[in-house]
Amino acid sequence: MQIQKFGVSQPIRRTEDLRFLTGTGRYIDDTAPDDALHSHVLRSTVAHGVLKSVDASGAEAAPGVRLVITRDTLAAQGIDKGMDFVPVENRDGSKGARPKRPILAEDKVRFVGEPIAYIVADTLQQAKDAAELIEVEIDDLPAHTALRPGGETLHEEAPGNVVFDWAAGDEEATAAAFEAAAHKVSLTVEDNRIHCVSMEPRGNWARMEDGRLHICVSHQNAWGPKRNTAKILNMDEDDVRITIPDVGGGFGMKGMDYPEQYLCGLAARMLDRPVRWMSDRSEAMLTDNAGRDLVSTAELAFDANHRLTAYRVNSVSNIGAYCSNYSQNIQTNLSLRVLTGVYDVRNFFFGVKGVFTNTTQVDAYRGAGRPEAIFTLERAMDAAARELGVDPWELRRKNFITREQMPYVSASGETYDVGDFHMVLGRAETIADRAGFAARKAESGRRGKLRGFGLCYYIESILGDPAESSAIEFDGEGRAALHVGTVSNGQGHETVYKQVLHEFSGIPFDAIDVVMGDSDRIKQGGGTGGSRSVTTQGTATRGNVLKAVEAFKEFLAGEWDSKPVDFDDGRFSSPGSNRTATMIEAAELAREKGRDDLLRHEHREQIEARSYPNGAHVCEVEVDPDTGVVKVDKYTVVDDLGVLMNPILAEGQVHGGVVQGIGQAVTEHVVYDDDGQLMAASFMDYALPRAPDTPMIDFHSAPVPSTGNPFGMKGCGEAGTVGALAAVSNAVEDALWERGVRRTDMPYTPLRVWGWLAEAG
Repeated sequence: MQIQKFGVSQPIRRTEDLRFLTGTGRYIDDTAPDDALHSHVLRSTVAHGVLKSVDASGAEAAPGVRLVITRDTLAAQGIDKGMDFVPVENRDGSKGARPKRPILAEDKVRFVGEPIAYIVADTLQQAKDAAELIEVEIDDLPAHTALRPGGETLHEEAPGNVVFDWAAGDEEATAAAFEAAAHKVSLTVEDNRIHCVSMEPRGNWARMEDGRLHICVSHQNAWGPKRNTAKILNMDEDDVRITIPDVGGGFGMKGMDYPEQYLCGLAARMLDRPVRWMSDRSEAMLTDNAGRDLVSTAELAFDANHRLTAYRVNSVSNIGAYCSNYSQNIQTNLSLRVLTGVYDVRNFFFGVKGVFTNTTQVDAYRGAGRPEAIFTLERAMDAAARELGVDPWELRRKNFITREQMPYVSASGETYDVGDFHMVLGRAETIADRAGFAARKAESGRRGKLRGFGLCYYIESILGDPAESSAIEFDGEGRAALHVGTVSNGQGHETVYKQVLHEFSGIPFDAIDVVMGDSDRIKQGGGTGGSRSVTTQGTATRGNVLKAVEAFKEFLAGEWDSKPVDFDDGRFSSPGSNRTATMIEAAELAREKGRDDLLRHEHREQIEARSYPNGAHVCEVEVDPDTGVVKVDKYTVVDDLGVLMNPILAEGQVHGGVVQGIGQAVTEHVVYDDDGQLMAASFMDYALPRAPDTPMIDFHSAPVPSTGNPFGMKGCGEAGTVGALAAVSNAVEDALWERGVRRTDMPYTPLRVWGWLAEAG
């Protein structure tokens, strides 16, 4: 079929922006029933302690209070299951620690913000006032906040607070390669903890509908919460419905469940009244899953010609007070996918220890393990170039996997299907004007500023669930509804999904309605995460259209008494006659003939393999040595994202990811004191990047189509963040190197940078 004006790869502007920019988006707080009761969570103000008693009698008698749920309430309701998560396998073959994470604190409190009681009242203020009347007795225990094993034990299942001791690779062969190496380089880097701070904080509401529990939640997946809610609340899955309205940002943080959605659902079931809960910003910072928070030591072994012969990484990862859904897998299995990056190295060892601390849980945040792995590797490659006295770009080129080696099975078992890293890096070198950097550096010097140049060459491994569901439904009014199993958090899914359906079906772009986030509409959905959405959903939708075309062909052949019936350029036709029909017209004819089976088409399809976005990020910074202020002055991206399904949306995703990377590198930092109290719980203490903190990002596409899906595309949602951390960090270190600074770590805040310069004299 010919590419159409509104088909795939066309730069269509986002259709959903009209409602978002005119204030008519429908978020959680907009959709709650008018008669919903309000709820508030009483949270621990202590990071670690034995929970002796919870007396809610005063709150239960307070004005307007309808219900107070405590640990005793849960026991009386027979609700005793902990929240689910996926453990890893330790290096000795045992499973990682699996302590229970209750939806309300039971025997102990383990982080400031842990839920202790859930209060439901006529108004939010009444619920908050009642919370003040609950008497909680806690015997304090020492808090463990250091990123290392040891300290006061949080869970008996994890002696020394070691959650898991995981490893991959051949430790002996790697050690032997290091012994034989001509050059060895070692570098330790910190990957600082960050808040997600999505534009819309978390929230949910719940009500009973015809004996079924309906929970509406700001989430990235409807089908996981459906299963988990049924499990936690001892219900049949068929009796639970999950819906998701517009979501104001997720970034991974909303890809997992939280206690409030279960508590809200339980309260609605107990009261048979709608109940709503909405987080405020400080509550979100206190309780939303955080990102990153690990320290890694990377070692590189080279032969005499500076070819990599071995790579070894040992990390310690903060899990927080409990295991969240994917937390044990982020810095282990997900990092492993891209551990050796774009380099041809066969010997590797990767060891990770996860530790419990009295802090909020850490889980997936944009990129989920891949930014952490690439950050460590690309920082180490720059350090190696300095120590070996070679050009950092040429060191990378010398060790690249070549185009001729594709498909390439990495040492960690990933099959890179395609890639031309030399081509992409060459384009980046030209576009970023590397040759002109010396002149720009001299100009900065004349103004008393230090200027640095940083490169990161990243590769990303996309995908969560490789299968996805699609349903196409014709409404009888000339429109088609496309039901999908993914959930937009602001990426522009509605637009690109319309493009896919229009491309293959010929249904007018403006006659398509995209329906997402409803567990009743389709049986299964994989949700949004891992840059999987358009790849899997587009493939499922394309497959659905192909099936629908065949079904309509058979139907029309009978109605027209003509075989064969063709479908081309959006129309069915009968050779040798003037009979034609669009898919909408074919559906209307089927309706007239009582063929309801042709009015809804469902399909589930699995893509063949993951894809591997990759690219070069080049960053230039200016540092004011008198104040320590770091300014990201120039940023160039040359990405191989395969075929761009919508160039505008792809570039927007890259821009957003880069800004989040700049934020972590320069301004953002979550800090706890020794008692486990959060020191960054508002925007007075936590610095998100703002417009003046980021330059215009110069984005370029250098596509090598993937073979893992029928579109040749590669996911783009997380690519910007994966490349940005090391690009900015390498640029800052390059700027400070001439002043004798030999160790830098994110975030590059003015005080830290000024301190390093002062120490270096």
